[in-house]
Amino acid sequence: MSTRRVLTTLACALTAVLATAGPALPVPRTARPAAPAVGTTVRTHDGPVRGVAHDGYRTFDGIPYAAPPVGPLRWTPPRPAKPWTETRDATRPASACPQPAGEVPGGSTDEDCLYLNVTTPATDPRHPRPVIVWLHGGGFTTGAGSSYDAHRMATRGDAVVVTVNYRLGALGFLAHAGLPGSGTFGLADQQAALRWVRAGIGAFGGDPHNVTLAGESAGGYSVCAQLASPAAAGLFDRAIIQSGPCPGRPDRPFAPSATSLSTARETGARFAAEAGCSAARDVLACLRGTKVSRLLAVQDTDQQPAYDTPLLPLDPGAALAAGRFRHIPVLIGGNHDEGNGWAAGIIQAGNPVTPETWPDVVAAFFPDPAHTRAIVHAYPVTSSNGGPVFGAVIGDANFACPTLRTGDLLTGQVPLWRYEFADEHAPPLTPGTPPFPLGAPHAAELPYLFDLGGRPRTMTEAQHRLADTMIDYWTGFARTGDPNRISGISGTGGVSGTGAPRWPRRTVQSLAPDRIGPTRTAAARHHCGFWNTLP
Repeated sequence: MSTRRVLTTLACALTAVLATAGPALPVPRTARPAAPAVGTTVRTHDGPVRGVAHDGYRTFDGIPYAAPPVGPLRWTPPRPAKPWTETRDATRPASACPQPAGEVPGGSTDEDCLYLNVTTPATDPRHPRPVIVWLHGGGFTTGAGSSYDAHRMATRGDAVVVTVNYRLGALGFLAHAGLPGSGTFGLADQQAALRWVRAGIGAFGGDPHNVTLAGESAGGYSVCAQLASPAAAGLFDRAIIQSGPCPGRPDRPFAPSATSLSTARETGARFAAEAGCSAARDVLACLRGTKVSRLLAVQDTDQQPAYDTPLLPLDPGAALAAGRFRHIPVLIGGNHDEGNGWAAGIIQAGNPVTPETWPDVVAAFFPDPAHTRAIVHAYPVTSSNGGPVFGAVIGDANFACPTLRTGDLLTGQVPLWRYEFADEHAPPLTPGTPPFPLGAPHAAELPYLFDLGGRPRTMTEAQHRLADTMIDYWTGFARTGDPNRISGISGTGGVSGTGAPRWPRRTVQSLAPDRIGPTRTAAARHHCGFWNTLP
């Protein structure tokens, strides 16, 4: 099994997981009224918008936060949106940013995509509400803000939630000599959205001085990057990082949160050649004239922002280690079985994991023979279904241990809260029967916080209680920097006001139905001593 084949299969498996977020194009949250209800028109700093009133909350979708990055603005830093005077229809999401088919049915080729969506409680707040700005995952190649229906978080947590589109793939992260903003256009979009929130969220009842930046997977990596970006200083006040650890290593396929500018330029040169522009007199003019569908066809399956750049001077992990990042409260964690979804997808694609094939499978990810031997010894496969072992290697190497390492780097520098989502019977994210039980794989926590694609997952009563507790924790943290200080629609307020188990500092809080509490064995369970010493 070649490394390239494995990585391509791994990327396809990731897309399959994220595809269950549902259409990023208009998704009815509830039946839309025949005419806009009273209180659904809001005047923003750019112009008035008309949203939709639901039972207990309002939504305002497809609000532009930057000018369309089309034509000569392709591969330029985001420009301000053009103001408007007539009331703008904000009753349905705008297009997702260009991406291959997957989470977005049929994909997207529409570059006019720099929009955000606001979900806010229907009642006038007694005080401005905390704001959560959500950055979607998808490997920096897929995803859309509109896939995340945030009404439960908004109503239960009494918060304003903003979900954001940002440029993806080569359109978001191309690096080329002489191109200002190389490798960081998608990150610059996120900062433009944060500037819009600072300027305009007050019109929706949000507190522009209490903004939490949150994200999962590539969204979590993005939060790491924004913590380390000098250009993001003053744009947000707290950070939530889900399954997107900051320290990365280039020898672990999905661990790097960023890549060096020199490496990104090498990738950009190959991309230009594949697009048929490397011999052009003006390579960038050729690329700007190339159809989006062609660009999507030749871009790499994995993308990362570039450091050694003005927006991101240091790799985020190095920035944390050096203390050169924004010192604000952080909530960080991951899932107990992060790698199982990928392992299952690769096995189902025709790559069995058995005692005989296991060394070759490991070698595809870790070509150094010494690494291969060490991993096979530390993670032996003894049956014909080695999927759980394969999943553990992917999850431990790329997520669990880097996440714990990120927490260790942050400890003592900022107020820190750490978790591990551990519902071993989490609702499945993909249809069909996997080749082995997936437990709590990558993205499994998302349905506890959002209705993905506007569709709630089927849960037991205990899982519903866990979802409520997680929303209480997340919004309590957004409100005060302490997940124990919960005050939402219950009106109880105070420490653990809704009866949620107390979340101690300096430990990892395990989140499972009716089993919420600190765990002190995460590092040992995920073989972090092994991974941290592997050369």
